Amino acid sequence: MPQAPTREQRSARRHDREIIALAVPAFGALVAEPLFVMVDSAVIGHLGTPQLAGLGVAAALLTTAVSIFVFLAYATTAAVARRVGAGDLPAAIRQGMDGIWLALLLGAAVIAVVLPTAPALIDLFGASSTAAPYAVTYLRISALGIPAMLIVLAATGVLRGLQDTRTPLYVAVGGFAANAALNITLVYGAGLGIAGSAWGTVIAQCAMAAVYLAVVIRGARRHGASLRPDAAGIRACAQAGAPLLVRTLSLRAVLMIATGVAARLGDADIAAHQIVLTLWSLLSFALDAIAIAGQAIIGRYLGAADTDGARAACRRMVQWGIASGVVLGVLVVAARPLFIPLFTTDPAVHGALLPALLVVALTQPVAGVVFILDGVLMGAGDGPYLAWAMLLVLAVFAPVALLVPTLGGGLTALWWAMALMMAVRMATLWLRTRSGRWLVTGATR
Repeated sequence: MPQAPTREQRSARRHDREIIALAVPAFGALVAEPLFVMVDSAVIGHLGTPQLAGLGVAAALLTTAVSIFVFLAYATTAAVARRVGAGDLPAAIRQGMDGIWLALLLGAAVIAVVLPTAPALIDLFGASSTAAPYAVTYLRISALGIPAMLIVLAATGVLRGLQDTRTPLYVAVGGFAANAALNITLVYGAGLGIAGSAWGTVIAQCAMAAVYLAVVIRGARRHGASLRPDAAGIRACAQAGAPLLVRTLSLRAVLMIATGVAARLGDADIAAHQIVLTLWSLLSFALDAIAIAGQAIIGRYLGAADTDGARAACRRMVQWGIASGVVLGVLVVAARPLFIPLFTTDPAVHGALLPALLVVALTQPVAGVVFILDGVLMGAGDGPYLAWAMLLVLAVFAPVALLVPTLGGGLTALWWAMALMMAVRMATLWLRTRSGRWLVTGATR
């Protein structure tokens, strides 16, 4: 007769169900986001090389601008989840509305900066004289959609905090489909060229923001939460997001330094680096989905003053992170004969690519732990520690990476420096979670 599951086994299964329920839809939504740029690239690519080059420069600027404000999703998720755990849904939605109002203000500020400076920004990125006019056109029109993009980030954080990752998945899929249809219609049907692609994306983003706002407003009315802007609440959201902004900028600096070093190694190395970085970003979606689940779950447990539950959930998610990292690492090695030819047939690029891919594969279990613990501490609202820890990581990584060309190291050495960066991140995050100082309970931190 089979033994009844132990208390620990029942707890693990409960956490597994919760992680899967939140992480799988979150993964779908994460994957849908970069497809916007892919659709634009596919449509504009048929207009000509200058248009595609212009899109590349403008899209890089837009992606950087939006990624800087990803704290709108992270900080809002943690703050809303805490209030959900404390059983105060009206306050949770009120907190979410403060995040949305902050997103709207930041979006308006970005438009005010980008519209007049678009030509200078395009020149700064080194666009050619033939590509620059297309890049300026795309950037100026797309900038009008930035407030909607930031509202989507903040509203996504609200729903994640409310333990809902399905709605963001549905909205992301719907937005992708609308973007594809609008791009084809406006670029070719209306003959608007690259401007049509930009307008199609703006319309799709505004529609996504409208859907999110309708969902949040309906929840606010159901629970009697105010929709008016609250200066103190908006200021609190900004203060909570500021450390996460520092963390994000430090991480972006790491990636920019790595790309700059790879460019100095030669054409084959920078080409191989771009392929490895693309794959690394794709793998991060799977791990980030579990981290997003961690933000929502940990915030809820701490809001309910259940530190034992928070610790147990953290342990289980770390196990998930390690297992996912092992699986992803094995997939990278096993599938390399299939995906490498999709990117390049150049033997020189192949030679630089293969050893670097093996480094990425070997470090995936470490990446799994890093992503999970990062999500746990975000869910706990431990932003100041994450900011200082990432600044330390940047201080360690930068000199090591910059020495790679001087010491005659190639792309493999650069990716070992990236592995060192991940190892230092894991050490800082592990020390913090082990200390227990992140276990601050209550509806607010």
